[in-house]
Amino acid sequence: MLLHGFMGSGEDFRDVIALLQPEFNCLTYDLLGHGENLELSRNEAYTMPQTAQSIIDWLDTQNITQSYLVGYSMGGRIALYLALQFPQYFPKIILESASPGLETATEREQRRNRDEQLAQQLETLPFSEFLTRWYNNPLFASLKPHPQFPTMYQRRLNNSPPHLATSLRYCGTGVQPSLWEKLPQLSSPLLLLVGDKDQKFLRINQKISQTCPTSQLQVIENCGHNIHLETPHRFSYTVKQFLHGL
Repeated sequence: MLLHGFMGSGEDFRDVIALLQPEFNCLTYDLLGHGENLELSRNEAYTMPQTAQSIIDWLDTQNITQSYLVGYSMGGRIALYLALQFPQYFPKIILESASPGLETATEREQRRNRDEQLAQQLETLPFSEFLTRWYNNPLFASLKPHPQFPTMYQRRLNNSPPHLATSLRYCGTGVQPSLWEKLPQLSSPLLLLVGDKDQKFLRINQKISQTCPTSQLQVIENCGHNIHLETPHRFSYTVKQFLHGL
C-alpha cells in the first residue's frame, strides 16, 4: 500500500506501480481531503490518529490482514504512525523523505503557526498562485525541471483548497504527535529513502537510522525530495530489493 504526500493522490504512484505490479499487488489510499477522498467530515477526522484508524478500517473491509507499507512525505509520517500503532498489519515499511514529527513543543508551535499561514493562503489566494509559491520552496528545486513536473502540477490543480487547508491544520507536522521516542519500539524492518540533494530530510533520516534499530538508510544520488517521481525506476528497484530481503 502506497500513501501519497500533501496535495497528492494515489495517481502520483502510477509509474511506480507499473514497475512494481509484476511482483506485487499494489494499493493506493487517498488521504482525507485529497484525490477522491473529499467526503464531508468532522475536522477531527483529519487528525493522524483518526486518519490511521480510517486506513485500518479500510484494510479490514478489504479483508487485508497484512501489507507492505510505503509512505512519501506526509504519507510517510502517517505510515510511521501506522507501523508503530498497528505493527501486526505491516511486516515491512518504506519511508520516502519522511520524518517522525518535531521533537520539541517550541518547534511544533512554530510549525503550527506556519501551517496556519499556509492554510489561510489556501483559503484566500488563487490556487495556481499558491502552487507556484509552494513549488518555489528549495525543497523542490530538483523536481521543477523534471519532465514529469508539468503533469504532476496539473494533477495538483484538481485539489480542493478548503480541504487542503483543513488537512494542514489537523494533520500537519506541527499538530501530529512526535514519534521520536517511539522509534526504538519499532519491530518491523524499516527502509529510509532520501535524496542526496534533500539536505534537510537527509539529516532527519540519518538521525532516525541512529535511533531505530530495525532501520536502514539508503541515500539516492542526484535526487531531491520526491524520489518516486524524479527516478521511478531507481525507486522501484530499491523497494523491490528491500521487500525481497536482498
